[in-house]
Amino acid sequence: MMKVLEAGFMKGFIHMADQGFLQGWHERNGGNLTYRIKEEEVEEIKEELDLTGEWHPIGTTVKGLAGEYFVATGSGKYFSNVLSNPKDSLGIVLVDENGENYKICWGLENGARPTSELPSHLMNHEVKKEITGGEHRVIYHCHATNVIALTFVLPLKDEVFTRQLWEMATECPVVFPDGVGVVPWMVPGGRDIAVATSKLMKKYDVAIWAHHGIFCSGKDFDLTFGLAHTVEKSAEILVKVLSMSPVKLQTITSDNFRDLAKDFKVTLPEEFLN
Repeated sequence: MMKVLEAGFMKGFIHMADQGFLQGWHERNGGNLTYRIKEEEVEEIKEELDLTGEWHPIGTTVKGLAGEYFVATGSGKYFSNVLSNPKDSLGIVLVDENGENYKICWGLENGARPTSELPSHLMNHEVKKEITGGEHRVIYHCHATNVIALTFVLPLKDEVFTRQLWEMATECPVVFPDGVGVVPWMVPGGRDIAVATSKLMKKYDVAIWAHHGIFCSGKDFDLTFGLAHTVEKSAEILVKVLSMSPVKLQTITSDNFRDLAKDFKVTLPEEFLN
């Protein structure tokens, strides 16, 4: 058997959390990260899991995740401390057989709880598990600076954000060919924002929370972090372009995007090209 902190998935989780902090996306206790653990990974560490703890309500029902284990960052915990003190900053939780409650099986010491965004994370894990056939396992929320800035000056519409971000870097429509969705400002941590985001996640891998940040999903840590990183990099370029001139003298055209899609064998929705 393997110690939890020796497991590959936990090393990957800690590395991703630290990389997000180094980008400046996790001031104070901002942001959260969860990972749906594979069955074989649970087997590797099961002797370190404590299943005697009490159940706590999730705040929503996620029957599609019944019996699943997750790594989650803690509520009020700092990403800056994940690398140095992981057992305090994050934990492993188990979802009950009804998909209504969770219990802490490892970590989150001294009475800590998983992220306050747990309902949003689990509702979206359920959606992405279903529509990707179980391939997506990572949900990530960060306070990406330039993305947040754009939500004050661009219309909060999927087609506007998608097209503007695609135009900023040639690789963008290849990295997120489905586009991005936009959620208007909502109180974080509640059911309303979880429901609104889960609707978008049926179509996209990225949701932009107005005045709040990025919420995204992916197959593994590298792909999910790379997705958030690409979106934020594109937003940074757009912020600089808008600061230099309100008018673009040249850009990537709709036909350019169609040519790109053909060569890179991706499908770009026409709703973002017309």
